[in-house]
Amino acid sequence: MKLYSLNRRNGSLLSAVLTPALTIGALIFNPVLADAVATPATAPLKVPNLKFEKYTLPNGLEVILREDHRLPLVAVDLWYHVGPVNEKAGRTGFAHLFEHMMFEGSEHVGEKAHIKYVEGAGATDINGTTDYDRTNYFETLPSNQLDLGLWLESDRMGFLLETLDRTKLANQRDVVRNELRQDEGQPYDVADEAEGHLLFLKGHPYHGNVIGSHADVEAARLNDVRDFFQHFYTPNNASIAIVGDFDPATIKEKIAKYFGPIPAGPPVEKVKVDTPAITTERRITVTDTVQLPRLSVAWLSPEAFHPGDADTDMFMNILGGGKTSRLYQKLVYQTQVAQSISCSNKAVMVTSIASCDIIARPGVKLEDLEAAFDKEVEALRKDGPTQAELDRVRNQSLSGLIQGLQRLGGFGGVADMMNRYNQYLADPGYLPKDVARYEAVTTASVQKIAQNVFAKNQRAVIYCTPGKKVTEEVPRSPDDTDADVKVVPPYSADFETAQNWRKDAPKPGPEPILHLPAPKTFALANGVKVYLLEEHSLPVFSGAVVTLAGGEENPKDKPGLAAFTARMLSEGTATRSSTQLANDIAQIGAALGASASTDNASVSVGSLSNNTNAAMELLSDVTLHPAFKDEEVERIRKQRLVAILQEGDQPISSALRVGQKVLYSDQPYGFRPVGTTESVKAITRADMTAFWGAHYTPKDAALLLAGDLTEADAKRLAEKYFGGWSSTSAAAQATLPDPPSPPARKIVIVDKPGSPQTTLIAFGLGVPRNTPDYPAITEMNSILGGLFASRINMNLREKNGYTYGAFSGFFFNRGGGPFYSGAQVRTDVTGPATKELFTELNRIHTDPATPEELKLAKDNALRSLPGSFETVGNLMGLMGELYVFNLPNDYFQKLPASFEAVTPAAVAKAATDYIHPENLIVIAVGDREKIQTDMEKLNLGPIELRDESGDLVKK
Repeated sequence: MKLYSLNRRNGSLLSAVLTPALTIGALIFNPVLADAVATPATAPLKVPNLKFEKYTLPNGLEVILREDHRLPLVAVDLWYHVGPVNEKAGRTGFAHLFEHMMFEGSEHVGEKAHIKYVEGAGATDINGTTDYDRTNYFETLPSNQLDLGLWLESDRMGFLLETLDRTKLANQRDVVRNELRQDEGQPYDVADEAEGHLLFLKGHPYHGNVIGSHADVEAARLNDVRDFFQHFYTPNNASIAIVGDFDPATIKEKIAKYFGPIPAGPPVEKVKVDTPAITTERRITVTDTVQLPRLSVAWLSPEAFHPGDADTDMFMNILGGGKTSRLYQKLVYQTQVAQSISCSNKAVMVTSIASCDIIARPGVKLEDLEAAFDKEVEALRKDGPTQAELDRVRNQSLSGLIQGLQRLGGFGGVADMMNRYNQYLADPGYLPKDVARYEAVTTASVQKIAQNVFAKNQRAVIYCTPGKKVTEEVPRSPDDTDADVKVVPPYSADFETAQNWRKDAPKPGPEPILHLPAPKTFALANGVKVYLLEEHSLPVFSGAVVTLAGGEENPKDKPGLAAFTARMLSEGTATRSSTQLANDIAQIGAALGASASTDNASVSVGSLSNNTNAAMELLSDVTLHPAFKDEEVERIRKQRLVAILQEGDQPISSALRVGQKVLYSDQPYGFRPVGTTESVKAITRADMTAFWGAHYTPKDAALLLAGDLTEADAKRLAEKYFGGWSSTSAAAQATLPDPPSPPARKIVIVDKPGSPQTTLIAFGLGVPRNTPDYPAITEMNSILGGLFASRINMNLREKNGYTYGAFSGFFFNRGGGPFYSGAQVRTDVTGPATKELFTELNRIHTDPATPEELKLAKDNALRSLPGSFETVGNLMGLMGELYVFNLPNDYFQKLPASFEAVTPAAVAKAATDYIHPENLIVIAVGDREKIQTDMEKLNLGPIELRDESGDLVKK
């Protein structure tokens, strides 16, 4: 069951699989449990007090305001109370379709101009998302651009229909269906779809996909969608939350100016949906082009915020929410019959959905996996959880809730949270009560919900086994569809005349003075360099140890050693077993991870600041005292071998693995961080201990600290936990590989029979992160493919409807990682899409950036910088860049001036120096039988066939 979003950043299609240059701060709060061991004392939790004001305009729009002046940013978050729950049979996907249409431009904003305005303003967290019960739109803007955000949101609320024609509708039908195909190309998507079909009868609004079906989306007609908009996208069916750095003396006047004139729509009746209880187990087996079978089990659970909802959350987290959950410990850790476990409770309005997905290990039958699963569920239902289990998952949940308050807007930010509370409870300030309802959960209440909701006869079971992927496909509508439709203007001529003032975009206020912080630094006597950025607005803390022990340091015959070594650091220490370590992390509601990328390795911890001391003790123990126990090494080895196998299920992962191998051959950059099947089998415990001893030394490490601690705190903690770190190894001399010669252009096809899309990515040689050309390259790439309004995306997505999103970018490694550009495109347009991609890669040389394009790129680069400092995770990543790429401490303070100084000539030179269409390797992961002929006709170079590991296949 999925939430659908219209991603604005064009690299977002890759975000789930691309390994960033830095691995710092990416901490996910997943509840875990088990019996505790001793942990450092915890100070009392400081619960933030979020003051707000709520009022309603005469037209029914609910307004939620909260001031926050820590950064010159303001979040605008608009929720429409409409989703699939409001759709009719045969008209599914309308809410999601409008999520797309709302970015196409309204009467006074202009066609395709909405996204250009927000990107040019330097907005971050720009998106729209659709869920079962609501559709929302949000952006976080520099505070002097608040009027722009209000103008844009009010114009598409009140004046979208004036520009909604059959051409725009046809284009966005194509785009949405490309999104559907993109999902269908993902592993286990058919099982996710089957889950909804089993849980809910046909005709129930939750039965189908939030995005709709191919047939219903293609059947959407102009009058249907216009009627849907007029009924649901109205001020009396919406709420707007504005959170951040605004002037309380003028904010209400601004809201009344932009939203007040919009007439109220018809009353929206409360939805009444009958959801029959499941009284007999429902089962189905589906097939998909996957490497490993998956077991999915789902139940209907209490509605969001209703009695039993919080108890269900706790039950699901105890059952399978994290590393020491019962299912993980039994099925992944002990018996090793499962590769992964994921359990969650999706809380929505009509009825919530609790589900678990368990991917089997190779050779394990789903029947045996289900029996093992059932045993753990029944034990929890029979005996209930322990108090320790409940305390740990509660700590994790509350910690994650407060961590989310660091962000003004975006997914889970303050504005989003307040709108969610308002949608379901009419109380934007529900946070203290939300905390209280989780604190009120008891072991008895968890056992009660387990017995009442999670019986075998109340569930749906889905087996997904390897086989043929069966997807829906319907033809496109005729070109003359809706040609005879007569559109009736929604407003009178007098009203339109009175709103002519909207034709001019509001001018920004005075530019805020940027005070981007530089970290304080000091060194311990043993050589550890410490970076500190203080942020005291919320009780959160993050710490990390960073070394240059990334993939660049792998022996030539053992790619993946750096990442394998880093992975083992979180699997036990000299005094803590793997399970004990997870227990202690959960006990304080923290998250801890260790990983390595191409350039660096890091161990990171995040917690609330009342647990800073305990979090630092864990960070120190994991970094300085790894055990590398034989049994843990072998367990993780098996997991990594299966993970490499699973990469074949992910088209983008396959494209990355093949592209890197073809471009860099056997150099370190030619391998994914995980390594290869052969290398992971060959790496020994002795290899890892030697690598750790050589590269994890005080003279080769930086300690990064950010959040709610002072410089005195930082010095005390650094000395206490890392002052005694010593090593007999000399400082490692980091070596960077020489870049290979530019390749001759060619096409590589990775055959994926039956794939609904082709993953198309062109790779070329890139440039190091510390290049002085970085500002010019950034602005050039924004014009080429880095923004939604870029040339590549506007061509492939908006003009031609070939893709859900197209992109370009650079992996800015220390030694110069690859340049990439591409998209996931419809199979039948693989050839034309490739042609258009190269049209834009060539045109960046022949058609210089226009003044408007350069202004957009420059404004985006400059004005989005404050958003890079919003969370402690952001701060950790920025400090990591300083250390890993050897940048000066004041680098980010001076970066605005560097962006400002970029000239048209510098952009042209960046394109000349770094974009080489004649030296690109084109990777096409798709159905060879359907795409090869069209690719041959392009005459871009010879065509090779390779498998998902990058090895040549004989024709």
